[in-house]
Amino acid sequence: MSDIRTCGIAVPADWVPLPIEPSDDVKGWAKGAAAELRDRSKAAGYELNERTLRRDLRARAEDSRGREPFYAFAFYPDGFDTALATLEVDLIRPDETVPRITLDWLAETFRADDFGAPDTTRTELPLGPAVRIRQNFAVKDLPARRPGILLETLTYGILPTGSEGAVMLLVSWTVPGLAEEMEEATDSIAQTLTVEF
Repeated sequence: MSDIRTCGIAVPADWVPLPIEPSDDVKGWAKGAAAELRDRSKAAGYELNERTLRRDLRARAEDSRGREPFYAFAFYPDGFDTALATLEVDLIRPDETVPRITLDWLAETFRADDFGAPDTTRTELPLGPAVRIRQNFAVKDLPARRPGILLETLTYGILPTGSEGAVMLLVSWTVPGLAEEMEEATDSIAQTLTVEF
């Protein structure tokens, strides 16, 4: 078995890659990315508030950086100055505490029962066998007297053929009514994942 050195992914153009390296200039990046998104939306007939967009881009990047994923993207369709979803990819390697990663372990470790049992299925992706977990979480750490927020997620835990590690793909959103679109997008993006040993 080989160790995963790098991972590849293909996402549609409205999924903006987020700067997650500690050395990345998030402020400068957000300024340039906001101008590009504003221009793209303007060409599609929408006017965006560039300041709101810049703040949202920075917040999304800082949030993802805190989890240190391998990749992170935010979903900005034309006409939206706030991201509708976040996508993160990470690698999990076996260690002393988990010497062997299995689909059962992934399904158990990455599940939550905030709103009942998650919808968990097994599937086969081009990368290898996978577990698909669709679930909802209650967002915590909100200021007092504010209503709670429902965080909807779709997670893929994939065991790449020929590796002892796993690739995790997580898409999350809080905007109601997007479940079907987000699930379709995530299922499609999961098909594009690749690894190199």
